Amino acid sequence: MSREPKSVKKPLRIILDSNALFMPLQFKIDIFEELRSIAGTNYEFVLLSPVLHELEQLSEEGKAKLKKDASDASELAKRCRIISVDQPDESTVDDVIVKVAAEWKTLVFTNDRQLRKRLRNINVPVIYVRQKSKLEIEGRL
Repeated sequence: MSREPKSVKKPLRIILDSNALFMPLQFKIDIFEELRSIAGTNYEFVLLSPVLHELEQLSEEGKAKLKKDASDASELAKRCRIISVDQPDESTVDDVIVKVAAEWKTLVFTNDRQLRKRLRNINVPVIYVRQKSKLEIEGRL
């Protein structure tokens, strides 16, 4: 008699934009610990390849402080799963995040107001820093 394996629930992905990786540097908060506390344990932190590329460019081409911050943010990015996605020539990194988040029906962590608004308009829940000290979820899955 064979037993069927118990279904293992896949972790829900949380897409981080580059802005999210600057938050620990700006507000001195551990975003990964905060994300776990509000999202639970069955989540996977994801960085899309265009976001990683954006961080790499900033760490090479920005002004001194921006270069250092981008380099530190790139170190934090190592704690995320990097997922390779295409970025069409005419699209921005934000365009890619919006498209992927809508397809995956998943959370996005950003403090970028324009990106948050675009995500809200398509009913994608957003995690953001509130009062410079805590994370909050806006919307529902």
